[in-house]
Amino acid sequence: MNDNSHSTGSQFLSLHLLETLVAVLPVRDENGAPKSIVYGGVERHMITSQARRRAERIHSRDRANAGRGALAGRATGIRTREWALLTARELVSEHGWQQDEAIRTARAVIEATGLKFGEPDKKTVANLTRVLLFAPADAGARIAAHIAEHAETVRAWTEEYVAAQTAAAAAAAAKKKRGRKEKEAVPEEPEQDAAETKLPAVPGETRAAVLTALAPRDAIDIALYGRFLAEIADSPNVDGAVQSSHAFTVHEAEQVDDFYAAADDAKLDRKKNALDFLEAADDAGAGMTGYQSLISGTFYRHAVLDRRRLRRNLQAAGMSEQEAEEVSVAAEAEFVTAFVEAFPEAKKNSTASTGSLPVLVLAFDGERPYNYAAVFQAPIDESPLDKKGEGPAGPAAVKRLLKHHAFVSRRRPDISAGRVLTYDPQIDELLHTLDDTRVTAVTGIEELTA
Repeated sequence: MNDNSHSTGSQFLSLHLLETLVAVLPVRDENGAPKSIVYGGVERHMITSQARRRAERIHSRDRANAGRGALAGRATGIRTREWALLTARELVSEHGWQQDEAIRTARAVIEATGLKFGEPDKKTVANLTRVLLFAPADAGARIAAHIAEHAETVRAWTEEYVAAQTAAAAAAAAKKKRGRKEKEAVPEEPEQDAAETKLPAVPGETRAAVLTALAPRDAIDIALYGRFLAEIADSPNVDGAVQSSHAFTVHEAEQVDDFYAAADDAKLDRKKNALDFLEAADDAGAGMTGYQSLISGTFYRHAVLDRRRLRRNLQAAGMSEQEAEEVSVAAEAEFVTAFVEAFPEAKKNSTASTGSLPVLVLAFDGERPYNYAAVFQAPIDESPLDKKGEGPAGPAAVKRLLKHHAFVSRRRPDISAGRVLTYDPQIDELLHTLDDTRVTAVTGIEELTA
């Protein structure tokens, strides 16, 4: 494979972003509390890279499917446990199969290929794989098309497979029952051991079709974000071209536990139309009450795009060198757009968090990744400047970040001149007052790439 890196910039595109959020809760821990880390001796709020990456991936996928953005019309992937159900849906809608047979066949074929499913006696998970699998969105349709084309062979194999599976389950249950009767003197008839019940192997042609359908192929987001599948040894894993860090507040964590009272509309209507005060008193009080944690602050987040890895991933998926180059340029533009625009959607209706815009975005090229998290190891003191503080966190963080970038870039010759984008007019004015920042201000996301 050619070591292709014909992009207009260096191998790595480093992105750094500052954003100020007010009264939001983008991610929570198992107790419903905001996630946090301790850094620089104080607690900071954190937005995990997993939440950010998913938001970016879905943002780009939705735009591509809607025919918008640099990847309009390009293939993308979905991450789900429902591949058997998606395959069965295609068998029913496109090939005229009955629902029960379609699900039974799809599950058998995918399971025999190597993916484990939930317990058969638990209806909620019986047809779900035990792990999430990130694969091209049309994988279910491709598997269904193969099953329909080879219906006679696959149907015969499925009947044999399900029968052997049922026998194995019965043998395992009998063995477990015998174990509970260790002291019982009544002899039992010999049962076939579960290990002796061999499941028939899926036809080689069918297994190859399933592996091909589930392979990364031309799904751009798999090339960008990667995937790991341990259950099927001969299904390719992908080392993603994007590296993402957890976002954290540049100052000490600030949290409020907000008490809320939700109204019961029917009860309030009765109270409003009550004919006497006793009747109205019966309908007093809120419908329900509770607490929710909300956080505010200025966050630093960072991501890196490995341009060379992206091109390798696309060529490994079958693209020519020229096509991989063209798609990589488009994928880079869409990734930067998603990095700036996408936001986790938790609590979006009650906090309007997805409408936030960055205080500042800094982008530059280099021959290695550069993470500037250390700039904020000492938390920003938001006390007024005349009291020896740094003032509001947003402008203070911008000053720190750009001063650090200028310092580093003077010592690292591989770093290109930075590009900065802001959506804050105060920060735009601030940029004109800073000396020797080694950055160029731009007015659009598309200008952040080299």
